[in-house]
Amino acid sequence: MIANWIILAETTPPPLPDTATVWLRVVGALVVVFALIWAGSRWLRANTPGGSRARCRLQVLECRALGHRQMLWVVGYDRQRWLVASSPAGVSLVASLPPAEPGDTQTPAGAGGFAETLQRVLMRSS
Repeated sequence: MIANWIILAETTPPPLPDTATVWLRVVGALVVVFALIWAGSRWLRANTPGGSRARCRLQVLECRALGHRQMLWVVGYDRQRWLVASSPAGVSLVASLPPAEPGDTQTPAGAGGFAETLQRVLMRSS
């Protein structure tokens, strides 16, 4: 039994692996981990409701601050559009705006700007 201990004590430990091999394995493992994280995020973005902007039909088309914590929002859903006001007291519908044109990618204010569209809507509602 003592002979076994002597033999074990006299053996040298195995040589350390080459530094280049260790770095290659570390970098390879990091690449695999990052690839899995990237693929998982892409899968979640494609398979969760509201995860993809391309499929999102509800959009805030434009907003303007009126004062401290008071804002006007132009909100769109498909072709429908509304002018909505928000304040600390709550959110209220100011007016329904004309439907967007099928190929319209601009904000509902169009070429006239937000102020002009707001004036037209306010004149129409009063």
